[in-house]
Amino acid sequence: MTGHTGARTRRPARRVAGFLAALLPVAVAVGLYAFGRTHTPDYTSGLFGQHGVGVIDLKARLGSALMALALVQLLLGLWMYRRLPGAGAAPHRVHPAHRLIGLLAFLLSLPIAYQCITAYGVDFTSSRVAVHSITGCVLYGAFVAKVLVVRSRRLPGWALPAAGGTLVVAIALMWYTAALWFFTGSAPGF
Repeated sequence: MTGHTGARTRRPARRVAGFLAALLPVAVAVGLYAFGRTHTPDYTSGLFGQHGVGVIDLKARLGSALMALALVQLLLGLWMYRRLPGAGAAPHRVHPAHRLIGLLAFLLSLPIAYQCITAYGVDFTSSRVAVHSITGCVLYGAFVAKVLVVRSRRLPGWALPAAGGTLVVAIALMWYTAALWFFTGSAPGF
């Protein structure tokens, strides 16, 4: 009987831990949103010594590199889970490469995000800027979700591709609403 009682006390603890883990990505996204809305933007803020249009150009280039890494991540993920047509089984070295490229992508995103949120905050001056701002907050919540999903063995099989797919879509949307917009001359700057 004591073994049965122990299992009952562990289940609520697991549910609470699962609930808190599910809330963490939301808390990150909402926290970034709250900071971005309440922070006083510093439009003169630079990045790696660049200011004005130079910083926008640098962020567009870094964002494009991030987009390329996200596409590589997508292809490696599809290969690892045998969803890449004609590729066969992925060699063992693909798994650590996927992790390393994911880490590099995350690290590459940090200076871009830091400059964006400190220089501009979360802004709704146009629909493009609003989508970019909200997606930036969601991106880091999705990153936290992906890390939690990768570490969990109890989640359904669709959870990992959903988290990874959300990350790729968020990066693509960020790139589309910023870097591509800048490179095509559709925006005077942001």
